[in-house]
Amino acid sequence: MFYIFLALAGFMAWIVSTIGGGGGALILVPVVGFLAGAQAVAPVVTLATVIAGGGRLLAFWKSVEWRVVRWALPGGVLGGAIGAVLFSVAPAPWLQILIGLFLISTVAQYRLGRVERTFRVRYWLFLPAQAVVGLISGLAGASGPILNVLYLNAKITKGRMAGTKTAVSLPMHAVKLAAYAAFGAMSGQIWLFGLAAGLGAFSANWLARAWLERMPELQFRGVVIAVMAVCGAVMIWDQRALLAGLFQ
Repeated sequence: MFYIFLALAGFMAWIVSTIGGGGGALILVPVVGFLAGAQAVAPVVTLATVIAGGGRLLAFWKSVEWRVVRWALPGGVLGGAIGAVLFSVAPAPWLQILIGLFLISTVAQYRLGRVERTFRVRYWLFLPAQAVVGLISGLAGASGPILNVLYLNAKITKGRMAGTKTAVSLPMHAVKLAAYAAFGAMSGQIWLFGLAAGLGAFSANWLARAWLERMPELQFRGVVIAVMAVCGAVMIWDQRALLAGLFQ
């Protein structure tokens, strides 16, 4: 039954992630933590992401904006490496709260998707932007779908957003998975848990693609912004103990 629940969780997570431009981990992480324990979360979710990301890249291959990938991928790798090095000395909890506030603010910035663009974007901006996001991810453990703001303003939406973001993130997740395996974090059961969640997520890609193809642009932007706001709220909630301490 554990494997069935993980597969269903992976399926739902990747439906949300594909249609909403991210945020699927909000579903998958607590399920993995409950079923497999906190220590299994990172390797299981990473393996599931690699499997599902491979399927998403196949499903959206023709929609990938490779000009963005060429700029964003080096920035993400560099930023992630620096963030990992600085992890032990940076105030990551406060950083996570600031990210959460920014993500929530996008509701006002885009008026729930009615505003199509808030600033103009050139492709080279994805290099420093992805470097910053990689840095934040390394420091805080997660950055939320911050970069969706850049994609929306570059008018890269729906299948183009899903495919392009996956082409940028998949190599980084593959490197993380290799590191987990090299340092002994991938036991036999972890592989099975990750495989179950990953296969469920893998199968979600084509259904999500069909929905995206029929979804109006305005509705898509509204969903993306709603997911960003929810991610922001969850990131702030995770730091509720830190915030509560300010009033004691």
